[in-house]
Amino acid sequence: MTVKGKDASILRSLAGQVAEIAARPLEEEKRKLWFAHNALEKVRPLVFCDPENGWNEIFPKESLLCEDPLMRQWEMRLRKEIFWGTQMNDDRDIEPYFYIGYVYKRSNWGMEEVREGGGNGGSYRWKAPLTDFKDMDKLRFPTLSINFAETERQAALASELFGDLLKVEIRGSWFWSLGVVRPLVYIRGLEQILYDIYDYPDELKQLMAFIRDGLMAELDYLEENGLLSLNNRGHYVGSGGFGYTNQLPGPDFDGKVRTMDMWGFAESQETVGISPDAFEEFVFTYELPLLSRFGLNCYGCCEPLNLRWDIVKKTPNLRRVSVSPWADRVAMADKLKDKYIYSYKPVPTDLAMPSLDHEHVRKGLRQALSDTKGCCLEIIMKDNHTIGNNPQNVIDWCRIAREEIENM
Repeated sequence: MTVKGKDASILRSLAGQVAEIAARPLEEEKRKLWFAHNALEKVRPLVFCDPENGWNEIFPKESLLCEDPLMRQWEMRLRKEIFWGTQMNDDRDIEPYFYIGYVYKRSNWGMEEVREGGGNGGSYRWKAPLTDFKDMDKLRFPTLSINFAETERQAALASELFGDLLKVEIRGSWFWSLGVVRPLVYIRGLEQILYDIYDYPDELKQLMAFIRDGLMAELDYLEENGLLSLNNRGHYVGSGGFGYTNQLPGPDFDGKVRTMDMWGFAESQETVGISPDAFEEFVFTYELPLLSRFGLNCYGCCEPLNLRWDIVKKTPNLRRVSVSPWADRVAMADKLKDKYIYSYKPVPTDLAMPSLDHEHVRKGLRQALSDTKGCCLEIIMKDNHTIGNNPQNVIDWCRIAREEIENM
């Protein structure tokens, strides 16, 4: 594959800007803050904002200049880095790397849901395939089919294009969460599992064990074949925050990454309607063996953890805990103190308005900072499905957050 002159010129220009930003002393200052923060040292609260789907409003498709589809993806990635480094002004640092992910496909669990809707990123529902537990013998562990040739080709192409500006690395990024519930709800159905807890508890546990073992088997495969990558630097971990730490990899690390050399993560957002006891019996028990493999762990996303904390705190090597907009913020501050990272998630709807309500945002952040005094706090603005078609919203939100931290 050759890259057209126009596309190559655009990408080299953008990569050069990223390299310049990454070389600023400010970026090293940010990295030092994350290292200290993740070590539970006393530093100011750190701020990270990810526009998520809002990136499509910051850089609409028609604004991208490259023509080749893959080059357009790379262009978008580089433009995000530049925006973070020059306009967002949060604590996400810019590194002089360009990562190439493995090109792969993952098979299903032997059954696959039928989705209805979901076009253009919208909502969808699905028909779960396992309608009778008697059909569990049809389930299979997912397998990975990796296109190594295409992966290497893309890496070589990136190196040829701008490898003198950014360090190009192939990086395995195989999973976000090792939570066992997401596969469950697609296989069995979200509403149905709430009935299963009462009507078919033994069968449900059998299914949970199968999902746990399937995830375990994938981790084994990735580990044995040297396909894992360290996530102990500027890598997004859990449901917010970055992985900078000197505690990973393990002291006996020989260059081949194991799960014990990495941050792990699990959540159980879909089970907010069940009791803490049911959560432990039907969910956490099956996540625990997966989390036990990792050197440091994060737990939680949008689910409120204050009622589950006595269970979740059993997670080995737990360091980062999500405090969602639906959690009891004060109760979580009392539970976490300065012993864990308090990963606070403000309400993202504040950014969804055509114009940010500055005073409302300022008041909310000020109260959150007051409620979490003494905690190892990070403020993570995420889950943004829209930013009101106004990129200034994320810029202003970050500015207000930094001002309130400085004035606390």
